[in-house]
Amino acid sequence: MGMMLKILHAVVDVPHEILVVYDDPADTTVPVVNRWKAVFPNLRLVHNQQGCGVANAIKSGVEAAHGDFVLIFAVDEVGPVIAIPEMISLMQDGCDFVSCTRYAHGGRRLGGSFVGGLLSRFANKLFQLLTRCSFTDATTGIKMFRRSIFDKVQLTARPVGWAVAFEMAIKAQLAGLVLGEVPIVSIDRLYGGTSTFSLGSWLVEYLRWFFWGVRRLHLFSGVKKVPVRVRMPSYQ
Repeated sequence: MGMMLKILHAVVDVPHEILVVYDDPADTTVPVVNRWKAVFPNLRLVHNQQGCGVANAIKSGVEAAHGDFVLIFAVDEVGPVIAIPEMISLMQDGCDFVSCTRYAHGGRRLGGSFVGGLLSRFANKLFQLLTRCSFTDATTGIKMFRRSIFDKVQLTARPVGWAVAFEMAIKAQLAGLVLGEVPIVSIDRLYGGTSTFSLGSWLVEYLRWFFWGVRRLHLFSGVKKVPVRVRMPSYQ
């Protein structure tokens, strides 16, 4: 946690706040964040009382946020932090919704579950072949968007894994938002810990959104493929 906060402080040079959303008051993250608040006064805890799961955590975080732009990502990934300046730049240039990509423009995925990584890459490639999806990595959980457009996305994903990120990517295109993409080097489980990846339950929810998206974005749906603005990170 401390290392991530220091990297954020070094990388983000615009006024910002850091919200750590937790489900359970007994979460071991809570006392850690409280200790770091003395060093980083822009750090805030947000208790998710809308129900467990990533989708509800995102809703709680957006509701509590004060800024115009909202970035969501898991606290154990350094890749999206390094890409924040490029994501902000795209937003300032007029984008409504920016997603990172591990599978194009030099982006890479390192570590994590072998099966999860294989399924993610295959699903994204197949989804692009079958639809007019604008994103090369629709399933990544690293998204930045204008807080004012959040209601247009209307999240309904079940509280299973990060399938909600797939839902957001599809609905952002269907809503006609201005889209952007930034390549990252994603390093899963950089700080250790136990992965919550569960093949059975995660696969069912991801497949639900896969087929939902195919029905609405298929090649003969009449939905136009929206051009995506790409911004390369300065370290590449």
